[in-house]
Amino acid sequence: MIGALMLDIAGTELTQEDIELLQAPQVGGMILFSRNIESPRQVRALTDHMRRIRPDILIAVDQEGGRVQRLKQGFTLLPAMGRLGELYPTEPERAVELAEQCGWLMATEVLAVGIDFSFAPVLDLNDVSDVIGDRSFAKNIQDIVPLASAFLKGMKRAGMANTGKHFPGHGSVKADSHVAAPVDSRSYDEIYHKDMQTFIQLMPQLNALMPAHVIYDQVDPNPAGFSPYWIQTVLRQQLNFDGVLFSDDLTMQAACVAGGADARIQAALKAGCDMGLVCNDRDAACVALTGIENLPLPNQERLQRMRGKIPEISVGETLDLGTEWQSVRDTVENFKKSLN
Repeated sequence: MIGALMLDIAGTELTQEDIELLQAPQVGGMILFSRNIESPRQVRALTDHMRRIRPDILIAVDQEGGRVQRLKQGFTLLPAMGRLGELYPTEPERAVELAEQCGWLMATEVLAVGIDFSFAPVLDLNDVSDVIGDRSFAKNIQDIVPLASAFLKGMKRAGMANTGKHFPGHGSVKADSHVAAPVDSRSYDEIYHKDMQTFIQLMPQLNALMPAHVIYDQVDPNPAGFSPYWIQTVLRQQLNFDGVLFSDDLTMQAACVAGGADARIQAALKAGCDMGLVCNDRDAACVALTGIENLPLPNQERLQRMRGKIPEISVGETLDLGTEWQSVRDTVENFKKSLN
């Protein structure tokens, strides 16, 4: 059974404390960060070890491209998705093809080392938010949708589920939710007709969503990830979204409005999130775990859809995944060189 809490570890292999946490029924996922990565071989050994202890665990990573990619040494360094958006107005067909290749390449490499999925892609607008910036495909919906759709297609072809973030849109608010509590004071109609449209138009392709740690104070007093209105009324009822809902990291400053780690995970799950992330703070993780011991397990059918098609292969210190992988990798590398 898959629990409702996604945690992390400090190093490149499991400690005894990590193993004990993995065995807790309410733990359902592990997310890897750069500190957990030495080489493809080491990552595959780590994920295999996790699954020997907990075969049903979901393992995730942030591998978007550009400045947000945790797997670097021995992996392909992808361009920021915003570079594809810069190409799209003049060479739309090439940009769309590159987007699909980036989605496939990212997913193929991540799956090869035993990770189920990457929290990607970012579907926010590249508007005033510095923390979003070129993580977004473009500044407008008309460019984002075809590029993100192609990226999602590439991920699916590789055998990976996707997660669109950060619903209903983080790009139009300046503050960084990692270190502040952003407030977006626009009306629901303005949010709906602007930021939400990328999510709505791509929803048939989406397996999961991650709500933003943003308070849209003209709509609801809670951050979107703690809001029954955004999650239950808007997403589940009005938009009929039946995919997984992951909270953003509950140790981020914007999440602290809900109280301690136990109150934050309870707020996220009671609002309707399927799984909550508590990262980079082991004490908070233990408090969160205690806080949900008596809550029911999340929707298992939904969470099972996030399981990746992990190949039964051994990997080396660097990846070598066949001729198609090499060809696509060369194409993406050549595109990156053309940007310099």
